[in-house]
Amino acid sequence: MDWNALTEQIIGLAIKVHRALGPGLLESAYERALMVEFQRHGIKAESQVLVPILYEGVEIDQAFRADMVVEGQVILELKSVKQLDDSACKQLLTYLRLSGRKLRLVINFHEKLLKNGIRRVINGFLHASDSPCASVTSVREVGA
Repeated sequence: MDWNALTEQIIGLAIKVHRALGPGLLESAYERALMVEFQRHGIKAESQVLVPILYEGVEIDQAFRADMVVEGQVILELKSVKQLDDSACKQLLTYLRLSGRKLRLVINFHEKLLKNGIRRVINGFLHASDSPCASVTSVREVGA
C-alpha cells in the first residue's frame, strides 16, 4: 500500500470515529475505536507499541511507546488537548529517526473539526516544500 492511500484511509477512519464520538474524550477511547475501524477494514494496526532504539550498537528497550503503529509504517500519536504544541515536532522527528520510520500522524481529537487537529511529521522530507510538521488541510495533501 502506498503512503497516500494508507494515510487517506487512516484519516478517513479517524474522521469517522470523531464524527461518532465527538471531541473531548480521553485519548484511549479514540484509540480503541480506531482499532475497531482498522480491524473492520483489514488494516494491520498495533496499539501501545514499545519502540526500542539502538545506541552505539546496544538496543535500549522501552525508549518510547507509540500510541499506534499502522501497517508497520505509520506511527499515530493520538491527542485530546486544546491545542497542539508545534515544539513537539522536533521530538516526533527524533522518534521517527530512531524508529527507522518515515511518517507520523498526530491526530488531536479535541478539535471541533478534526482536519484542523491533524499534523504530519515526516522524517526525510517527501517534498522540499513540506514542513517537518505540516498541518493537514485536506486528505489529498497527505504525503503529497
